[in-house]
Amino acid sequence: MLTVAVAATLWGLLVSLGFTIPSYVVVGRTLFIAFVLLLVFSLLEQWPRQLPGWFARWVLQVLGVAVAVPPTVLLLYLYCTGPAEVPLWQDKQRLSGLATLSVSGLLFAPWFAAAALLRQRDSTVRNQALSFQLERERLERRALDARLRLLQAQVQPHFLFNTLANVRELVDSGSPQASAVLGSLIAYLRAAVPRLNDPDSTVAQELELLRAYLAIMHLRMPDRLQYSLHADEAALALRCPPTCLLTLVENAVRHGIDPSEEGGRIDVRVQVRNGRCLAQVSDTGVGLHAGSAGLGTGLATLRERLQLSFGPTATLSLTPQQPHGVCAELDFPAQRGQA
Repeated sequence: MLTVAVAATLWGLLVSLGFTIPSYVVVGRTLFIAFVLLLVFSLLEQWPRQLPGWFARWVLQVLGVAVAVPPTVLLLYLYCTGPAEVPLWQDKQRLSGLATLSVSGLLFAPWFAAAALLRQRDSTVRNQALSFQLERERLERRALDARLRLLQAQVQPHFLFNTLANVRELVDSGSPQASAVLGSLIAYLRAAVPRLNDPDSTVAQELELLRAYLAIMHLRMPDRLQYSLHADEAALALRCPPTCLLTLVENAVRHGIDPSEEGGRIDVRVQVRNGRCLAQVSDTGVGLHAGSAGLGTGLATLRERLQLSFGPTATLSLTPQQPHGVCAELDFPAQRGQA
């Protein structure tokens, strides 16, 4: 609307140079003509509802604007002719003004309509592109969530089978600790299993699971396993994928402490540095050896879960310790979990 008003005003000022009447009168007439043409343009955008397949609506709109110029100018001049004035067709000056407005309108109005259609088409294309982008992002997010839940479902049986295998070993060996371990395991699973399906956990919840898990492992091999847990206060409320620390501790027990005749120690430390969360699980077990790359599906799955949750900046690294052992470190953005 504003664009039409500005264009009509410029049109009126331009053609008023050839008129003897005041410029504001000519501008008023061009504004009237322009808004009538705008009404025709808008009407033809909706009516008729259906057109033949070979006839484009934009052609109808441009032709409609062009065809509407002469009768609009004629009706304006007839309306402005007073009863005491000389008839329009006998007034050469007014006929000249009618012809000037009609010809200039025929020159400018269709081009202006075509330009408006081009802008409208560009706007429609941009809106469609934005809509497609939003829909693609929504579908990608849904696929990402589905992938994350699939990976999480792989962790659940991995953990359950490992812990149940530990209980079976105690039962098979006739250990008097079997009953205590089984009781601790039941209590642990009551707390742990509901969290395995949660999309997010916190460091504090992860440490709670670790204490219960390591208590079970310590009952199984009291003389061969020592451990410690430490976390910065600022790290406790940070979010992390469920069972991420548990996966590292499981691997330390299974691949480090268990194969060692002397056993070893597991130390868990979580810190916050420069907006990043650093979680370390180090053990003094047998350490890395040929063929141990990846240490099974647990760490490979954890690495992918981290990147799905936090993006490519989240990392999982393994480094050997001296004289023996392994340090596994998670590095991911420090983001607070949901309350």
